[in-house]
Amino acid sequence: MVKYPSGSSARLNGQDFHRPKQTKRAKKEISFSDRGMTLEEQINESNKYYLEKDLCVVHKKPTPIQIVKVDYPKRSKAVIREAYFRQASTTDYNGVYKGYYLDFEAKETKNHRSFPLKNFHDHQIIHLSRCLKQNGICFTIIRFSSLGRYFIVPASFVINAYKDPDKSSITLQEIETVSYEIQSGFRPTLPYLEAVDKFIADRSKS
Repeated sequence: MVKYPSGSSARLNGQDFHRPKQTKRAKKEISFSDRGMTLEEQINESNKYYLEKDLCVVHKKPTPIQIVKVDYPKRSKAVIREAYFRQASTTDYNGVYKGYYLDFEAKETKNHRSFPLKNFHDHQIIHLSRCLKQNGICFTIIRFSSLGRYFIVPASFVINAYKDPDKSSITLQEIETVSYEIQSGFRPTLPYLEAVDKFIADRSKS
């Protein structure tokens, strides 16, 4: 059993950071699942392909845990019965591509029209903000599983939406406007570097 730490707020520059209270009532909770490969599996397969082709080096970040209780049903086999997260995690993936630091989160939903902002957390928003200040390329891969659509959403847009106390979600139309949409394939399973190249090109123009 893995237990989450009690809900203490994250801190940024010595100040408490938490999502502002919403003025509108939150919508009904969304159920997350997938009939085939999960988004994480697609990204992991893509990262493996990119690594084999020497295109980029991106890995999923491990979540540090503190093991509390372990059973040994056999001498050669240990079973973790209880553990705690040591600290809040950052984002799902990071790495390097063409000399640029990449940092991104992966999210998916069955919803057809919007993505709930409650699926982001304070510490993730703080981390993305800090990486952007260091000129990292930061984004979120959002999958609308029921629609079979994938979007590379700039972190700056997610951060601004998250900090808006009047927003409980970002609409599909908003995401379509600010994001790069990509198509799932075979090798790589999810060619997200196509969108990263566009981020780099846009940055060089500014």
